[in-house]
Amino acid sequence: METAAAGSEESGAAEGPVETAAGREDGGGFEGLWALPVERCVRRAECGRCGRPQKVCLCPFFPVHPLKVSTCLYIIQHPAEESRVLRTVPLLAACLPRDKCKVLIGRRFGEDRYPELAAVCRNSNTLILYPGAEAANLEEVALVLPTPSTIIIIDGTWSQAKDIFYKNSLFRLPKQVQLKTSLSSQYVIRTQPTNVCLSTLECAAVALAIMEKNDSIQETILRPLQALCSFQLQHGAQVHHSKEHLLKNGLYDKPMPKNKRKLRRMELLVNNVKI
Repeated sequence: METAAAGSEESGAAEGPVETAAGREDGGGFEGLWALPVERCVRRAECGRCGRPQKVCLCPFFPVHPLKVSTCLYIIQHPAEESRVLRTVPLLAACLPRDKCKVLIGRRFGEDRYPELAAVCRNSNTLILYPGAEAANLEEVALVLPTPSTIIIIDGTWSQAKDIFYKNSLFRLPKQVQLKTSLSSQYVIRTQPTNVCLSTLECAAVALAIMEKNDSIQETILRPLQALCSFQLQHGAQVHHSKEHLLKNGLYDKPMPKNKRKLRRMELLVNNVKI
């Protein structure tokens, strides 16, 4: 390996003078390039509020004033989500007062480093939205839960959310709840595991509508997501069907996983088994 690398460096050193000589023999044919005007890259004008190009600004689809809600949301966001361009949490935050939508980014949340979060998790009025066998129906819990209350939502892929939930003991202190809804995800520019999986914004919209007993909240929060997907589809994005839909219809074109656990999960999706 060292010999090959040294050979490459020597070859490059030999070629340099040849090109320079050729340039001189041509009468300095490359000299004129320095006089050509340089085209400057002009960035598209962006909206100061939503950060998107003005042609596809989402501000008209946000509520004029932040929604008045008593429920507070804590969004626990996996670091990988922060770098995604088409993420839904900023849309959610733009619809709510700042003190009602707090975003914490990370994988591990210890009590020493996050004392405020620890206090929230120990509060009897706090819920964590994470589906599972032990999760209660949010609609039933909301009937007896005092207000104001807090809901913790984990933002990330299913595997990322699972890792955060099970490796942070704080998140097993609040009462675990899940949504019982037939709503299909409108976040069609991103692939979901199943047909009933919802984005973080959609989960928050449904949860807030239940907690506040106001269906219009759900409609208001979903409006910027619908606009985002519409803009993206108009500019060349494709509709992303769920992995469940692709597998059942023979449209899944990626290599099947070699990991037996992941392969088993795909088999469960095809056979309509809840995972």
